[in-house]
Amino acid sequence: MGGVTSSTSSHSAPPRTRKPPEERREDILACAAAIAIEEGLERITLRAVAARLGVRPGLITHYFPVAEDLVVAAFARAAVLEREQFFTTGGTPMQRLARFVDHVEQGRSLPLARLWLNARHLSRFSPPLDTELQIQDELDRERLTAMIEDGIASGDFPGADAESACIRIFIALDGGGSYVNSSQPIEHPAHTRVVADVAEWALGLEVGALREAMAALPG
Repeated sequence: MGGVTSSTSSHSAPPRTRKPPEERREDILACAAAIAIEEGLERITLRAVAARLGVRPGLITHYFPVAEDLVVAAFARAAVLEREQFFTTGGTPMQRLARFVDHVEQGRSLPLARLWLNARHLSRFSPPLDTELQIQDELDRERLTAMIEDGIASGDFPGADAESACIRIFIALDGGGSYVNSSQPIEHPAHTRVVADVAEWALGLEVGALREAMAALPG
């Protein structure tokens, strides 16, 4: 009898380890942000996140008692992560701007454009989301304005007004992004190249100067 007991004990399942609260919260946010990018903010529910993570919905509620708080936090996380893809730090201001616009023209910004369009619509009904949207919008503007100011100082964008140029470039970006959910492919250069065209105009660059810089990007 003693041998049987010993054998059973030696094959018992190891105890499940509980993740630290900070790590668990990060898992929840990462999952919710992925749902936001892939399916839309309105598809973020406690049950949907729990199902993806393979946990009980009650665990999600422990960290985010109000579902709206999770939606807002997921949008913020996705916006922050995508911002780092848009704004790189290496190279001249012209090269950094070229990478920014190339990111748009290659379609790599489409998930972000879809997320922002979604957030702007839902923010009409959610004051907390509207507040977070304004915060993230301002952070984007600060990053682009700083890039332009660097270009003014270096001579890449001589005579440009950083604030005005930033506003115009983002208007072009948002305007193009408003068609992101179109069922028909958009291929006309007047649409696909609108951000580059507006950036050249807003920064006082010669026509084709930015596209030349984009063509010289490695890879």
